[in-house]
Amino acid sequence: MKFSDEIIDALSLDCIIFGFKNAGLSVLLVKHGQGTTKGSWALPGSWIKYNESLDEAANRILTSQTSVENIFLEQFKTFGDLNRFPDSRVITVAYYALVNIEKFELHAGPTVIDVNWFNIENIPKMIFDHNEILDSCFAHLRHKVQHEPIGFNLLPEKFTLLQLQELYEAILGQKLDKSNFRRKFIKMNLLVSCNERQQDVSHRAAMLYRFEETVYNRLKEKGFTFEI
Repeated sequence: MKFSDEIIDALSLDCIIFGFKNAGLSVLLVKHGQGTTKGSWALPGSWIKYNESLDEAANRILTSQTSVENIFLEQFKTFGDLNRFPDSRVITVAYYALVNIEKFELHAGPTVIDVNWFNIENIPKMIFDHNEILDSCFAHLRHKVQHEPIGFNLLPEKFTLLQLQELYEAILGQKLDKSNFRRKFIKMNLLVSCNERQQDVSHRAAMLYRFEETVYNRLKEKGFTFEI
């Protein structure tokens, strides 16, 4: 077998942005407005410039296409399958983030015609291998949620125990026992009561909580086992 000795110089970057909405996990997608992929949904992504770092590229691309900015993007994985991109060899670096949807107002950038949140259970067919990239990152998140606290960036500053449980159920894809879930979280000393209840709700107002940031960061650093 003869191998080409040409240098690979096609490097792209894609962003997987998770949010929590209507008791379900959502993902931020863009619809392309140019080129051969015009009209197709995709993860926010584009080419990396020679004069920028990977982290700089991730923030530039995400902001330019969606107006989501000033968030912590973590490098997830590199995807380099030989056939992931038509007619040429392209390697992509995937970044991901967990955000509070309420903090951002979306605006489609100049290269896209739409940007929107999609429930993780209702993701459209995307370009290239973007569905596989998302599936891989979602599997990573499901593993991660059982070994470090998740929710600091996904939930409002003040939240109910039901909202917290719904978040974990959305990520894990299963219903959790209410009493058992609450007992485990309270035992970790991770939650602090705000000594106030929900406002403007038709049902019995639930108590509001917030994360104890010091404990949250310590558990995130050291890890734990959250058994269902």
